[in-house]
Amino acid sequence: MTLLALLTTALLFGGMVLYSFGFAAFLFTALPADVAGPTIRRAFPHFYLFVIVTAVIAAGLVWQADPFSAALLTFIAASTIPTRQVLMPAINAATDTGSKSRFKWLHGASVIITLMHIGLSGWVLARFMPLA
Repeated sequence: MTLLALLTTALLFGGMVLYSFGFAAFLFTALPADVAGPTIRRAFPHFYLFVIVTAVIAAGLVWQADPFSAALLTFIAASTIPTRQVLMPAINAATDTGSKSRFKWLHGASVIITLMHIGLSGWVLARFMPLA
């Protein structure tokens, strides 16, 4: 069970890093802005759903071995729900209405949340390492 917890947490960490620093950046360099924007908008709900489901599974798998790590993973999942259901639509609305300052503030908040999630999942991964 611990190996599955480690692999699932690694999938969460790697998926968030790849999406945030690879896929999103790639879209805006490979596609025109008028295509990249709508494409990333369509991808984000799936990304957030991936984070929620993977974090919940990892939390369930690690619970008996490390309740603290399970709590961190549960926090990631729980805090992703309002990010997906409230913050993401607000970012989209700011884009649609041309509210650049609101978009920058909301997008900045989403970036901070995602970086926090990456850091927390990295912390969980580090907790799998035995102390030398």
